[in-house]
Amino acid sequence: MKIAVPVKFVPDLVEELTIDSGGAALDTSWLRLIINEFDDHAVEQAILLKERGGGQVIVTMAESEGADDFLFASAAKGADQLIKLTGDFSSSNNHALARVYADLLKELQPDLILTGVQAHNDLDGSVGPLLAEYLGMPYVGYVAGLTATGDKVTVRKEYAGGLIAEIDVKLPAVLGIQAAEQPPRYVAYSKIRQVMGTAKIEERAVADLDLSGGVTVSRMFQPEVAERATMIEGDVDEVAGKIVGIFKELGTL
Repeated sequence: MKIAVPVKFVPDLVEELTIDSGGAALDTSWLRLIINEFDDHAVEQAILLKERGGGQVIVTMAESEGADDFLFASAAKGADQLIKLTGDFSSSNNHALARVYADLLKELQPDLILTGVQAHNDLDGSVGPLLAEYLGMPYVGYVAGLTATGDKVTVRKEYAGGLIAEIDVKLPAVLGIQAAEQPPRYVAYSKIRQVMGTAKIEERAVADLDLSGGVTVSRMFQPEVAERATMIEGDVDEVAGKIVGIFKELGTL
């Protein structure tokens, strides 16, 4: 089985985020990027599938600071092919990324595509469903485990109350991974350094990005204080009466 995992970097929310002088984007001069947590789980799930049933794992991502380190770390974990898309991705959105990934994956012809189910900077939808649409493949999201049998996979989804659903999906397909069957494995830096001497990152140039379908940000700003909360004082009957009066003023009663 050939498994492709397109991943992306996202802003590190531990760091302080600042807005640039234009007021419509983050200041990228000091912006620290890290791998999207759900994408990291998608890579782990792909490697688990390979370890159980054999196959090939392809990890691909757009050019950014730290991309090579993550790709080599993926190789140290067990990925077989590393592809880096090069070009100007500073203004890209998920629609553009999905189109670029779709063009690449049409060439690679994988049996299964795993993506992170979402990312905290998804302003125009998640990559997975968009990618499935461009490729004409079925999509199942919020997957927390799967097994492969022949030309299908059985995916597990977890719901509130301890309910678990199992869904058979015919391949090829795109799956949005919420959690791998085990946490992403740790790889010692010494092993990554060793892999750097043997693994190769294949670069694919991307000339233009089609940004259509994404959102246009006109303004970004820190949360602004408007009116503060009004504390209602009194006994239970007084508080209840005042709340009912407020609802009547607002026209909700």
